Amino acid sequence: MSRPAAPPWLAHALRAQRGPVPWSAVVRGALAAGPLLLAGVGTGRTAPGVLAAIGAMLAGINDRPGSRRAAVKRLGVPALAGTLGLLAGTYAGQGLAAVPLTLALTGLGLIAGGISAVGPVASAAGTQLLVGAAIGAGMPAADSGWQRALAFLAGAGWLLVLRLALPTPGSLAGDFRFDGERAAVAAVYDAIAALVEAVGGAQATARRAALTAALDQAQDALAGPRLRRYASSAAERRLHAQYAAALPLAEAATALFWAGEPVSARAAEGPRRLAAAVRGNTGAGPLPAPHRSDPALRALDGALLRAAEAFDGVEGARDRLLTGPRRLAAAVRGNPGAGPLPAPRRSAPGLRALDGALLRAAEAFDGVEGARDRLLTGPRRLAAAVRGNTGTGPLPAPDRSSAVRGNTGAGPLPAPRRSAPALRALDGALLRAAEAFGRVEGARDRLLTRPRGVRDGLRDAFGTGGREYGLRVALCFGASAAIAQALHHTRWYGPHQHWYWLPATAVFLVKPDLGPLASRVLCRAAGTVLGALVFAGLAALLPRPAGLIALVAVCGALVPVATRHFAALTAVVTVLVLALVMAGGEPQASVSRIGETLLACALVLVVGHLPMPGERGGAVRARLAAAGSAAHAYLVHVLALGESGDRAERWALRREAYRTLAEARTAIALAAAELPALARHTAGTDAVAEVLERLVDTTTACAVHLDDTGRLTPRHIGQLHDTLAELELHGVEVPLPAAA
Repeated sequence: MSRPAAPPWLAHALRAQRGPVPWSAVVRGALAAGPLLLAGVGTGRTAPGVLAAIGAMLAGINDRPGSRRAAVKRLGVPALAGTLGLLAGTYAGQGLAAVPLTLALTGLGLIAGGISAVGPVASAAGTQLLVGAAIGAGMPAADSGWQRALAFLAGAGWLLVLRLALPTPGSLAGDFRFDGERAAVAAVYDAIAALVEAVGGAQATARRAALTAALDQAQDALAGPRLRRYASSAAERRLHAQYAAALPLAEAATALFWAGEPVSARAAEGPRRLAAAVRGNTGAGPLPAPHRSDPALRALDGALLRAAEAFDGVEGARDRLLTGPRRLAAAVRGNPGAGPLPAPRRSAPGLRALDGALLRAAEAFDGVEGARDRLLTGPRRLAAAVRGNTGTGPLPAPDRSSAVRGNTGAGPLPAPRRSAPALRALDGALLRAAEAFGRVEGARDRLLTRPRGVRDGLRDAFGTGGREYGLRVALCFGASAAIAQALHHTRWYGPHQHWYWLPATAVFLVKPDLGPLASRVLCRAAGTVLGALVFAGLAALLPRPAGLIALVAVCGALVPVATRHFAALTAVVTVLVLALVMAGGEPQASVSRIGETLLACALVLVVGHLPMPGERGGAVRARLAAAGSAAHAYLVHVLALGESGDRAERWALRREAYRTLAEARTAIALAAAELPALARHTAGTDAVAEVLERLVDTTTACAVHLDDTGRLTPRHIGQLHDTLAELELHGVEVPLPAAA
């Protein structure tokens, strides 16, 4: 008998992320909050030391794997928001009575909640803004507001300095400044290879989603300061070129996924080798030659010619023109095969005629087998040129004979006609990618993304999702501040005057980023109880203040690991905060911490189920609408412009379509794991997202086919019409362009 499945909200609460231990983040955590508290206690400035440790702790929660450049935004923006909140909260707490202060905090919650709907960094900034405001208004201190804000900012800034300065383990052999960027770009090539291997199998859909996630992470990793459209160093230009070279490969792999017919395992060897080259910061090395069809051989010839010009320039290519006839003359005298011939140049009719005659002569000298064997020579010569920093020299002669087309010796027969364009695009993109590995100066320094502007952020903040989330945050934050102050004035807290704990806890609980409402409430309650009990036992044993400082350092090191589960993170943060409170000279406060957390959990559960103005599930529907708009823009570009369109613009539109779909999928999955009273408001949205994904996949297949043939097959057109009709049944209108 099968066991009954756990409800989604409970299953989410029991599920934890997996992965290797981020040792570099662990080291940074150990060197952040603990040493800052030690410096404050040692200099007699305990209160600023506590605030600096809090700033480092909150920055440590945002210290996730990624590139150093992206960490500037991911850590810096929330830290600045927290500093602003602490400054505003301090002066508001000093100058306002209880009721005006509650109203001010409620208004701040409305603004911060709307901002949080913009994206992950904005969500972290909104959270730290409110936490800083609560601490500033409720934590008694003799220092002025600007001194407290400066201490908080110094703590977060210290962790950011550690993030930028300390190398990642294992990266000291190379330029460790870009180890995060290289790892992200290499993961894209690995994801492409994994998708190609899974085409036609049960894992293909999951591998396609993994490719989207890898591209999103690489896009974020390359989007930090100084990694802009025109990069500032050779290493950055190389990373830009390698990322750009992966985009047509990803497009071709997606087209293969759409076709659904398995391909040879050799097709994945090239992306795997490129991934290793990115990680090792080396040249691409020899890539497997395609043996599939006429267009594939032509794509190989064209890619080799372009690479030869990139290595040698026009002069070098021109000088090699005389090499071919001389090699043929030597072959006649010695009766060997023709061997590799110079790369063709087709800039003039006479040169094209000379190239064609040389190719036909090569077939007469070497035969079919010799011509086929020469296909691997070009990539190997390119690899040798990369290692030696030289020109390519003579490249193998292209071969388009009917015998080669009919008997390539490549194993399986060519894929059916409808999948050939995707295979041809995959081959061509793979071999063109080699140029990005060997070519640094003059590489295309363009990050092929569509950056979000201020207008996009304001639209999200004031849109349906931003308004709904802003109202809930404002209600939770304001109500918790009012309740906490009322309890504080009735002396319910006794000697522990920490009324700011209640609104600060409510801020974390109301965040949808951390999981479904019921799941995060359960995790928060369990983690707080566990952390408070652990600290109560340790506080009775540890010496003061040395033992508390050591405990803060240990908890800071555990934060990066504990972020994989909300309950574990809550337990670690609870121990750290209670240690900071006691180090600041206050008595042990485990009991009040548990009581306030349970009260905040009950408050957030009630507010989360209250009806709000407008339609419930607005955040999910807003993300679906954004995904639909991006899919439509991509479809219009492909069908209206076809093979004549700007491919860089097409790749940017494709990235935007898949990225918005991934964000919508995440929001839908979280909404589906809510309690039934909330989950029913977003029922059916997962089906809409699935159809939108099929539309974007079909559009990608159409783009690849149009590049190769200039027209669409009945299968492409029929799939487009079927998908659009299915979207219309779901109430989503994506009109087909007139050009189609």
